[in-house]
Amino acid sequence: MRQESVVHRLHPALRPYVAAATGYRHEGFPPGEHLGLPSPWLTVVVTLDEPLEMAAHPDPAQAPGRFDALVGGLHTRPARIVHPGRQAGVQLSLTPLGARALLGCPAGQLASTDVPLEALLGAAGAELTDRVRTAAGWAGRFAALERVLLRRLRPDTGPRPEVTEAWRLTTAAGGRLPVAEVARRTGWSVRYLEQRFRAETGLAPKEAARVVRFDRARRALAARVTAGGPPALAELAVAAGFSDQAHLTREWRAFSGLPPTRWLAAEFGFVQDTATVSAALSAS
Repeated sequence: MRQESVVHRLHPALRPYVAAATGYRHEGFPPGEHLGLPSPWLTVVVTLDEPLEMAAHPDPAQAPGRFDALVGGLHTRPARIVHPGRQAGVQLSLTPLGARALLGCPAGQLASTDVPLEALLGAAGAELTDRVRTAAGWAGRFAALERVLLRRLRPDTGPRPEVTEAWRLTTAAGGRLPVAEVARRTGWSVRYLEQRFRAETGLAPKEAARVVRFDRARRALAARVTAGGPPALAELAVAAGFSDQAHLTREWRAFSGLPPTRWLAAEFGFVQDTATVSAALSAS
């Protein structure tokens, strides 16, 4: 069994738009499925060899498919990824700002969907995939990716500053700030904030807060077990802002379809990737 995860610190001009950049290679696992779980970031994946096979998307109406490179929007349901016992690629965690600046569209247009990268970027998407796949080593792959992204970057195409601030408040507070307080701090009514926030991100403010809280708990749990510690779910629930362990478990089921301990058992081979992304986010 081979498991490799690499964190890359991107060019400074890209950091406001890409929260994390990681490379991964897994080999020797039993064939099976991997869950793509909700997070506060859009996901860009460029595979290095075999296409990514999506057995189910967050939107159940979207048909299964295979992707050499894809963009996944913000979502509240898990995706199911079939693998033959090996996977290799480069993954980016894009902020909603990054959707406009790098992909040319608001994140709301991509909510709960998985889209071929080439369908969004055209020739630049095909070039990015080809350059990453043919580059030598992780340093070469990330350098090739950065060259294309820096050409694509449009930093002056951001959303309304009130939406940007609402997103910042929600993520900085770990999903604990009430929507009414977020609205008050932006100067908008709750109703207007909800309309503009959903249009821009694809999530309602309350949904975004739940996703942020869940993602923090998931990454904290992954870090604990990767370091050899116990899950300590009651302690985790309090630290992540859940009312109690039962609340944590209900939310885990809602977002992953599994309670935390069963998620760990099912996804243990991929938990290291969660910890690696956490390290990349901490370094950004």
